[in-house]
Amino acid sequence: MTVDVSGAERLPTAARRRQQRSWYWYDWANSAFITTTSTVIIGPYLTSIATTAACGPDVETADCTTPLQVLGFIPVLPGALHPYMVTFSTLTSAILLIIIGAIADRSPHPQRLLGGFAWVGAAAGSLLFFLGGTNWQLGVVLFLIANFCMGASLVIYDAVLCRIATPDERDRVSSRGWAWGYIGGGLLLAGNLALMTLHASVGLSYELAIRISLLSAGLWWGIFTVIPVLGLRRLPRTALDELAPAPGEGRVRAAFTQLADTFRDLRHYPQTLLFLVAYLFFNDGIQTVIGQSSLYAQAELGMTTSQVMIVFLLIQFTAFFGALGFGAIAARRGAKLTVLVGIGIWLGVVVVAFFIPGGVFAAFAGLGVAIAVVMGGTQALSRSLYSQLVPVGRESEYFSLYQAMERGTSWTGTLVFGLVFSLTGTYRASIVALIVFFVVGGLLLSRVDMRKGILDAGNELPKVY
Repeated sequence: MTVDVSGAERLPTAARRRQQRSWYWYDWANSAFITTTSTVIIGPYLTSIATTAACGPDVETADCTTPLQVLGFIPVLPGALHPYMVTFSTLTSAILLIIIGAIADRSPHPQRLLGGFAWVGAAAGSLLFFLGGTNWQLGVVLFLIANFCMGASLVIYDAVLCRIATPDERDRVSSRGWAWGYIGGGLLLAGNLALMTLHASVGLSYELAIRISLLSAGLWWGIFTVIPVLGLRRLPRTALDELAPAPGEGRVRAAFTQLADTFRDLRHYPQTLLFLVAYLFFNDGIQTVIGQSSLYAQAELGMTTSQVMIVFLLIQFTAFFGALGFGAIAARRGAKLTVLVGIGIWLGVVVVAFFIPGGVFAAFAGLGVAIAVVMGGTQALSRSLYSQLVPVGRESEYFSLYQAMERGTSWTGTLVFGLVFSLTGTYRASIVALIVFFVVGGLLLSRVDMRKGILDAGNELPKVY
């Protein structure tokens, strides 16, 4: 027997579709920051600033053996700063994201929390405009704030999917959200590519063009967040919204109580737990490939920033069709099988990336197209697949566990990537080390019993799963 706490089934179809369209806009808003700042610019730009600070402006990253002193006493090679920064961001925010999810589950207005985190993160992202010279510390602090706020907002955003879409709608809605994100991110990236290519003709230095691009990504994220915050004002209430805290117990303390229950109860949902462990592996691989690809392309393959932006622009618009295509395949074959196929393609991408010769732009662009085809579909369907395994009434709380391993907050992969580079001095060894994440993640996902997991969580079985 299922318990209706999501509220989606109680909404008329027209009202549900309006809320779904509002929901899509947050993918549009945040993907611009993820694409322009997190994926394309911040890795190589921050690494360049860190290298200049440690070894001077004329030394290549791979040749710089003078470490930075992080916090005054931790030696870190400039080339490993970015992957270690992402790792630290996740480790320090994981518990906080879980607490935020528990609070959001008890909030009748989760869209307000989404907006609050998004706007603080967008402000930090916009302030990256002032990153320059040798002040790598400013970049680290601002990126850590923006990255944490991105993760916190996505905990709430992903959980709202359960309130606005029925089980049979979630693959479609999740895939369309990702598709909208690729268009939004692609449009801003195109504008930034034009600015960085034509910077001299408009009287700007190349560095200033990069800084303006960072500013534009933060502003885009903040401005377009207004649409989902306003459009999701009338979300259907859930059973947990109606649950008043005990006498003398506020919502925050109640959230901690609920959080303790989560870890006790998770053992009663073995399929959900198995999915999370599988997701930890294959998503860490995906996030590390995406997050470190710009650094790999420039430092290892010798590509320019403009070439990298051209390929990422190609990826954005190709991924739009990839996300919709994977959604259509999942409607006929099931999300689990479709994700497994996607993981196999990711494994091939890593192997090919290891053998790509330096300086061959066509080969790098071809690899980008392969990534584009599989990228959005794998991530969108993982989100909708997990939503079927979440115990009813605890969507934000459980999605906070999911989000701790989601886009931009991967940590195991980036840690391995940074450690292998520190030991070998080459990013090729780092990229090939990611094979294990896709192999282990795929094997674990293949063992998840979706039917049992959906029923154990008290959810309705979709027609295809």
